[in-house]
Amino acid sequence: GSSGINAEYGGSWQCKPGVVGAAIEHALLNGYRHIDCAPAYENEEEVGEAFTRVFKSGKVSREEVFVTSKLWNTYHRAEDVPTACAKTLADLKLNYLDLFIIHWPVCMEPHTGQGLFPVDGNGETMMDSKSPSFAETWGALEKLVDEGKCKNIGLSNFNIKQIEEVLKVARVKPACLQVESH
Repeated sequence: GSSGINAEYGGSWQCKPGVVGAAIEHALLNGYRHIDCAPAYENEEEVGEAFTRVFKSGKVSREEVFVTSKLWNTYHRAEDVPTACAKTLADLKLNYLDLFIIHWPVCMEPHTGQGLFPVDGNGETMMDSKSPSFAETWGALEKLVDEGKCKNIGLSNFNIKQIEEVLKVARVKPACLQVESH
């Protein structure tokens, strides 16, 4: 629609910088109550500014909005999960997420300074040299629930075998499976 956000679910994916904040603000003031975010969308700071404007206006409260964000592929190591969540919360200017999901069942090399898609000298994607298990990542997400940073945790783009791996170790069961399809 003309608001610039995904009309089906309030998603901020593919929203252009300088547009996404106004789109989120418009959506919230016109009844949207689920906003889907992710660091990979590269617009969480602008979305956070929109949240601040709307929540400060008093027209919509934080508690009325269900906010989802995602753990990016370079943050699957247990020690990196809290850092990723803290950055998302800071960018979105929130105290908690309603849902934090593992964006993809793919672990890329962290700490390279190359952004979202680290590559080696041959231009190939660098997979995480430590290959953290889903159990390791999931356990770190469960701690975020325990700490009140996330109300729910879930999965995205996982297949049945990968979901079963998580379910074997999950103390907090996945609240959702978000799937991208075209």
